[in-house]
Amino acid sequence: MKSENPLHPLIRPRRLRASPGLRGLVRETRLSPAALVLPLFVVPGAGVRQEIASMPGVFRESVDMLATSAKRAADSGVGGVLLFGVPPAAAKDAEGRAALDPAGLVPRALEAVAAAAPGLVRIADLCFCEYTSHGHCGPLDAHGRVDNDATLALTGEQAQVLARAGADVIAPSGMMDGMVAVIRQALDSAGCSAVPILSYAAKYASAFYGPFRDAADSAPAFGDRRAYQMDPANALEAMREVALDVEQGADMLMVKPAMPCLDIIRRVRERYDLPLAAYQVSGEYSMIAAAGERGWIDADRAMQESLIAIRRAGADIIITYSALRTAQQLNDGTFGAA
Repeated sequence: MKSENPLHPLIRPRRLRASPGLRGLVRETRLSPAALVLPLFVVPGAGVRQEIASMPGVFRESVDMLATSAKRAADSGVGGVLLFGVPPAAAKDAEGRAALDPAGLVPRALEAVAAAAPGLVRIADLCFCEYTSHGHCGPLDAHGRVDNDATLALTGEQAQVLARAGADVIAPSGMMDGMVAVIRQALDSAGCSAVPILSYAAKYASAFYGPFRDAADSAPAFGDRRAYQMDPANALEAMREVALDVEQGADMLMVKPAMPCLDIIRRVRERYDLPLAAYQVSGEYSMIAAAGERGWIDADRAMQESLIAIRRAGADIIITYSALRTAQQLNDGTFGAA
């Protein structure tokens, strides 16, 4: 049925945008604090809370302070935390063996978080870049390239250390071929078959990781990571990577970074029914935060819009440095209120 007067349309989509109540009632994409994961950086010492210059509002923390941050996140309804260790330079070596220490930074942080916030999901990132003297994601071969299979030999051991320390989820991020299969076998053989793997299944060699490398002191001493992380130009390759991880026993999948890869998130969501995470990485976060500090954009609204876009693309879980603030906004009703 058409209106007789073309200047008075019969169908008016604007009717459902007329008030905050109507907009909320018909909103298609919703976010909850339980879907958010907060990354945390643990450093040696006690009483340490150092703001990261390139990541406003994000801190490196000693175990005691990190436990307090985790408790705050749990109280706000945040679903989980993702832990990264930042050891001192003196503890690093060519193979990153500090990552295998049962009394290391992340194992101690896992125990502290379990005590402070027992209901919070503890996700342990599994990689070697923070622990190697050269900053790459595993030991090097004679040509200065990351040795895939030598890295796998250490990967299984790191997974066992993290699981025994209380990790609820192991999240391997190194993009080594075969890493999920090795971790699954290592966990199962150690009596940790109930521990799931959240694989960084499609992780691109992205320029958006810069601030993270400041935070984790993990910038490569030479070269870059393009020989093992993915080319941002490739989408079919991402689907092959995801398929391999699914075949090897991944329980959950991740796409990283998030906003530059919304198309990949959507493709993975449409093909696979495993829980899907997306990582709003440091550069994405810092661009919004820095522009907000300069008054160029409304940082809260921009952050909310970006998170909704990631959720709309199909992510079930969003890893974001804004998890705590976003959870508070969701709880007090100011998320999307403008």
